[in-house]
Amino acid sequence: MNNLTPSEAVYRGMKGAGIDFVASVPCVHLQGLLALVASDPEISSVPVTREEEGVGICAGAYLGGKTPALLMQNSGLGNSINALASLNGLYGIPLLLIISHRGGEGETISGQVPMGRLTPKLLEALEIPKFIPSVSEVETVVALAWEVARTRRTPAAVLLDIGFWSSLPLSPGKDALFFGP
Repeated sequence: MNNLTPSEAVYRGMKGAGIDFVASVPCVHLQGLLALVASDPEISSVPVTREEEGVGICAGAYLGGKTPALLMQNSGLGNSINALASLNGLYGIPLLLIISHRGGEGETISGQVPMGRLTPKLLEALEIPKFIPSVSEVETVVALAWEVARTRRTPAAVLLDIGFWSSLPLSPGKDALFFGP
């Protein structure tokens, strides 16, 4: 059984993928992961005020030879749609999106629910492959998502819902859900 916390498992997946540049917008569920990234001297970490700003900064980092990820809450997906489509999509710039998926089962803030429901549909409309792993799968799935992004020259999203962040590690062997073009 895997004894890593959800944040540690995501972080190890990012390290396994070779992520060395992170832009981020804070989210309560991402705080442990953000602390791990900030303490890693091998990862350049840039906090941003809006998600589309992070998309642009990560695109520049990629063009400068870095392996980027954007850490954000799904409410910020709406803010970044134009940048993801007209920058990354148009110019074939890969990007790993680690998304805290709010608004689903267990959500206590009603304002999160509309975007929570729309997030998978928006990713599909943008033709961004999405992965929904369990804690026991996330380390492998994060690395796989980056490989998909890199080879397809597109963003790829790892959606991590409320249950993911509050769950105990699961036994290995389950298949991660993958949805994408």
